[in-house]
Amino acid sequence: MNTPTPPGDRIAKVLARAGVASRREAERMIEAGRISVNGHKIDSPALNVTDSDKISVDGKPMQEPEPARLWLYHKPSGLVTTTRDEKGRATIFDGLPDDMPRVMSVGRLDLNSEGLLLLTNDGGIKRQLELPSTGWLRKYRVRINGRPKEEDFAPLQRGMVVDGERFQKMDVTVDRQQGANAWLTIGLREGKNREIRRAIEDVGFSVNRLIRISYGPFQLGTLKPGAVEELRRRVVRDQLGLDHAAVGAADDQSGTAKPKRPARPQRKRPPNRGKT
Repeated sequence: MNTPTPPGDRIAKVLARAGVASRREAERMIEAGRISVNGHKIDSPALNVTDSDKISVDGKPMQEPEPARLWLYHKPSGLVTTTRDEKGRATIFDGLPDDMPRVMSVGRLDLNSEGLLLLTNDGGIKRQLELPSTGWLRKYRVRINGRPKEEDFAPLQRGMVVDGERFQKMDVTVDRQQGANAWLTIGLREGKNREIRRAIEDVGFSVNRLIRISYGPFQLGTLKPGAVEELRRRVVRDQLGLDHAAVGAADDQSGTAKPKRPARPQRKRPPNRGKT
């Protein structure tokens, strides 16, 4: 006889949705005894909770989850994408505006890569955008050393195996030669560790600059290095297929401190006089 599933959602999922931590980090917090439910510390993430349960984090009541929000961030080279770095290096979170809530990165860009990184306060959005099944095209501007020809990248366009790991096929275009370097545009639909750099090295070239310029429908555009820009909630809802409640009712505002523009006055149309 099957045991009925308890009502509610797993505690780690609820903590992630509230922006406390990613699911994996939340599980570590639970194991460390930092999470209480209805006044009792828990030590296992195998617990379902409902809206009636009182959750505390480090002895303080967990705040109600904010509406789902998404930001574009132009990651500079030289920053790591983790929240903490064991080597003491600067992270992307060190320089974010003070008025931003706790956010998580959608995927990563390695230390020497730059360009578009998505940030969100919602663990569900993070997981959704990182799933291989989402399959959004990510585009990169890539500078390599050498004088390549289009045919040099046929292995990347077919799909290849590097060090026993299979990479899906990539779209590769040679854009221009600039002295001893060449600029490429590369598109791919997965995000394995240092995938482009490893693939390029496997065909005999080396990457000396890598800039992500888009992630699905989201574009880096003219965003300056280190700058962050929140997407309008209507855009988040429409692009991610979320319901209205998930992103809040204020879908015409980005959620930042920018004031809403006043409506433009409506001009009266002249009466229809008909065609002559």
